[in-house]
Amino acid sequence: VAPTTPVCEVPISAMTGTVVQMSCKETEGSPPSEYQWYKNGVALLEKTATGSARAANITYTMNKKSGTLLFNTVTKNDTGEYFCEASNGIGLSQKCSVKRMQV
Repeated sequence: VAPTTPVCEVPISAMTGTVVQMSCKETEGSPPSEYQWYKNGVALLEKTATGSARAANITYTMNKKSGTLLFNTVTKNDTGEYFCEASNGIGLSQKCSVKRMQV
């Protein structure tokens, strides 16, 4: 079964240095969907254990299975427009509406 449009929860504003968790969920897809978060239209990278220089700048943890995007300490750089996409390999992937977070 193809995924339905996911429900995204993105805070409108956050204080610098606080913990922020965004969530994305859809329940119709079978097999269960995987979730990909985007910021300003660009796919966010999943942090890997390789510890590469590029990953060192990543201040979030993205869980593709649960759809959560967790920022341990948000910075002004995290301000932007976020949305998430659910896909399970069947039918078209579905995106939620874009939501802006101001830090």
